[in-house]
Amino acid sequence: MIQDIQPHQFDNQYRPCPPDAQSYALYYEGQSALLKKRKDGIDFPRFRDLERLNEEIYEEAVYLFTIDEERFYLVQNISRERLSEFTMENKESFRYAEPQYLAFAGITGYQLNNWYRNRKFCGRCGHRMRHDEKERMMRCDHCGNMEFPKICPAVIIGVTDGDKILMSKYAGRAYKKYALLAGFTEIGETIEETVQREVMEEVGLKVKNIRYYKSQPWGFDSNLLLGYYCEVDGGTSITMDETELATARFVKRDKIEEDKNLLSLTATMIDRFRKGLE
Repeated sequence: MIQDIQPHQFDNQYRPCPPDAQSYALYYEGQSALLKKRKDGIDFPRFRDLERLNEEIYEEAVYLFTIDEERFYLVQNISRERLSEFTMENKESFRYAEPQYLAFAGITGYQLNNWYRNRKFCGRCGHRMRHDEKERMMRCDHCGNMEFPKICPAVIIGVTDGDKILMSKYAGRAYKKYALLAGFTEIGETIEETVQREVMEEVGLKVKNIRYYKSQPWGFDSNLLLGYYCEVDGGTSITMDETELATARFVKRDKIEEDKNLLSLTATMIDRFRKGLE
C-alpha cells in the first residue's frame, strides 16, 4: 500500500526547525502539486530551486515531516516563473508515481496543506489562528480554541458469499474501476456498526462475522481507512442505492482480474480474496 515505504522511515513527529537549501519544498494549488517528472519517477523542488524567485520562502515555510534524513516543508504563495522543469500535476498521479516514498510524501503533504488552508481563521470566534510552537496545532489567541489535523475514519468492506465477493462502482464519480463498499463512521456508532449500516444502506444486505483486516492513512481525502471482511447473513438479493452506486454484483474469486497496482487498501483486499487468503 502507498504508506508501505520500507526501508525508508517516515517520521511525523512535529519538529518546527528551519529549512535549509537541501530541504524539500512541497507546493500545492487546488488538487495539484508542483513536481518534476523524470524517466525514473518524480521529484519535488528543494529550497535551492525556489529561493532565487522567492526571497521569503525560508521564513514562511511550515515543517511537515521527515523521511529518513530528508525534511519536507510546506511553502505557499511562490512565484513559478522560469521553473520550466517543475510542473503542476494532479494529486491522482501519486497513485502510480515512483519512487513510492515520494508519492507518499506528496499525498501526505497534500492532506496537511488542505488542513492548514482551512484553519487560517478560528471557527469559534473568527479571529486569525497561528501555528503552535510545540505541537502540530493551530491556536487562536483570542478565544483559546485549538485545532488539530482532521482525520475522518471510514470503512472499506469486503462482503463475501462463499467464493464470491461483492464489488461495486461509484455513481457520479471520476473513479470508474470496481471497488468495495465503503462509508464514513457516524457519531455514536462503533466501526462494526458502521459496516452493518453501510452494507444495508447501499445494497440492502445483512452481514455477520465482521472481522478487521488492516488500516491505511489515505491523504487523497484526509481519511483513515479501516478494512473489514464480513459474510452475507441470509439472502443475497441486492437492493442498490442508485444515488451512491452505479452497479453492484457478486464476483467469483476466479473471475477477478489481477490488479498490479496495490497502493490502496481496496485493491489489496480484493487481491487478497482473489488469492484465496480470505
